[in-house]
Amino acid sequence: MAAKNGLKPDLASWVGVVLAFGAIIGGLMLEGGSIKDIAQYTAAIIVLGGTFGATMLNSPMHTFIAAMKRCVHVFLERTDSPQTVIESIIEYASKARKQGIVSLEQEAAEIQDPFLRKALTLAVDGTDLQELRKMMELEIDMIEHRANAEAKVFEQAGGYAPTVGIIGAVMGLIQVMKNLANIDEVGHGIAVAFVATVYGVGIANLFLLPIAGKIKARVHEELRLKELIVEGVSGIVEGLNPKLIRMKLEAYAEGQPEASNKKESANGPEKAA
Repeated sequence: MAAKNGLKPDLASWVGVVLAFGAIIGGLMLEGGSIKDIAQYTAAIIVLGGTFGATMLNSPMHTFIAAMKRCVHVFLERTDSPQTVIESIIEYASKARKQGIVSLEQEAAEIQDPFLRKALTLAVDGTDLQELRKMMELEIDMIEHRANAEAKVFEQAGGYAPTVGIIGAVMGLIQVMKNLANIDEVGHGIAVAFVATVYGVGIANLFLLPIAGKIKARVHEELRLKELIVEGVSGIVEGLNPKLIRMKLEAYAEGQPEASNKKESANGPEKAA
């Protein structure tokens, strides 16, 4: 039986955010500054509101909402590994070879992964192999298309943020020009004005653009896993020996840390199918 899909904190994402913002704030304080120097709520309102407003204008609402939801998967990663999926597929292949593919009907209905459940259900229903591949590959293409569109939302936001930050700085300078008679106010006003630029550039390069990159990396891993599933189920439909199916699927798992840790046990003695 396939293991339950779960999520765990992505250490790289959490540490990356803390390190990036911590280094900048720490550097500011080492230079004699303080958090109050960059804690300007008006600048934050201008940059965040302007950036996400422009992004919403540029993106369909359903894509924008889906992109916001996908942020969860930037800071959480799946606990299941390619090797776990391989072991499940080998179990199904062994049973199908002994009792026939129809014997997998109950197992297929209980699979939690929607993609694997659909592929195995099609196989059990007697779908032609070429048609099965075509349907599952089409679903893979649609998943990739949606994910790229969602990543593009953050790329666009990362492009708008610095420009909106400049707009905020100019607006601040306009207010400074009204107080030229008071030189003390001018100096303070200029410092505050440029905080918006810091916000815009910082949010774009420390948060928005990295999120876009992480989404693409996550999708690449997900698509590799789905390709592995298609190959595995195709092998079951073809009636291949489970050992041969394992050899084909191991190629998709190579380079994965989880796969490397479990490779020795996975290559142990195989029960006769």
